[in-house]
Amino acid sequence: MEQTDFSARADELLGALEAVLFAAGDPVSFEKLGEVLNVSESEAKLLSQKLQTEIGADRAFEVYLTADSAGLCTRTEYASYVQSYLEIKRNIPLSKAALEALSVIAYQQPTTKGYVEKVRGVDCSSLFAGLLQRGLIEECGRMDAPGRPILYRTTDAFLRSFGLHSTEELPSLEEHLQTVLQGAEDL
Repeated sequence: MEQTDFSARADELLGALEAVLFAAGDPVSFEKLGEVLNVSESEAKLLSQKLQTEIGADRAFEVYLTADSAGLCTRTEYASYVQSYLEIKRNIPLSKAALEALSVIAYQQPTTKGYVEKVRGVDCSSLFAGLLQRGLIEECGRMDAPGRPILYRTTDAFLRSFGLHSTEELPSLEEHLQTVLQGAEDL
C-alpha cells in the first residue's frame, strides 16, 4: 500500500488513530498503527504523541505511550466508576513470591525460568504461569544453550501496572535492593 501525505490528512489520521486505539482495547504497536493508518512507524508515533496532547485533562481517558506502542486507558480518578459499572472486583494482589520473580525478570530480562529459580532457590513454575496469565511477562525467544530454554521479558501490561513508560524508569538495582532490605527490617 502506498503511504499518503501525512501533513495534509493529520486531522483525519488523528480521528482514525483515536478510533483504532479505542476499538483495540490494548496498546497497539507503532508499527501496526503505521500499517493501519498507511503512514510510517515514526509518523504513527508522532500522531500518538499529538493525540496525547490534544486529549488533555478534560477527558475521562488518556493516551498511554510506551517506547513502541500507544493505547487508551481510563484516567485513574475515574477507575472506580468503571469498576463499579463493570462489576469488576479488585484484582488479587501479587504474592511476595510473585513480586520477587517479577523483579528478577524485570532487572535481568530477557531471562529464563531456570535463572529465576536459581536466584530464588525454589521452583517457579506456578509463579510463571500466573505472571503469564496476568500478561505481566511474555515469552520472547529461546536461549542459544543446551535445551534451548525459553526467554521471558516483561510486557506493556507490566509497565502500565507499575506506572512506568519503559523499564529504564525502574530504580537502579542498588536502590531496589535497599528498599527491599529496608522492608525486611520493618518486619
